[in-house]
Amino acid sequence: MTAQPKHASAALIAPRLAALLFAAATCSIAQAAPLLRCEVTYAGTTHLVEAVAGTDPYRVPSVDIGGRFRFKSVMLGTPQRIDVINLYAYIDTRRQPVLIHQAKYLPPFRKSATPYALTGYNSLYASNVERELQYNCILQGVQ
Repeated sequence: MTAQPKHASAALIAPRLAALLFAAATCSIAQAAPLLRCEVTYAGTTHLVEAVAGTDPYRVPSVDIGGRFRFKSVMLGTPQRIDVINLYAYIDTRRQPVLIHQAKYLPPFRKSATPYALTGYNSLYASNVERELQYNCILQGVQ
């Protein structure tokens, strides 16, 4: 049985420690970016619509919700600063989607690493048979 020199064990620990520190730094960087999560429900089905900070609202696609509605969440700014959050809901008609709801949220936003409710629960009604769309959004990672 041969004993390993102390410097050999340090040589084995150093790469592991470096990998652990890198992983921890990567996780904290990923958590530092604000994230908007909206739960959108129609006809008993819930869709998760997420948004991260960006600079061009026209590049953010709307999401099909059950073939009847479309929902779009836009967060403008940088990972360090949110300038505005806009939420849009559309009823899908034969000709084109029609805007039925727009909500705008301006700073200041509460600084919190844990998620918190931004919107509360909202119910929207549209079309000649009053179809119901419900949504709520949480915001997390605001620095």
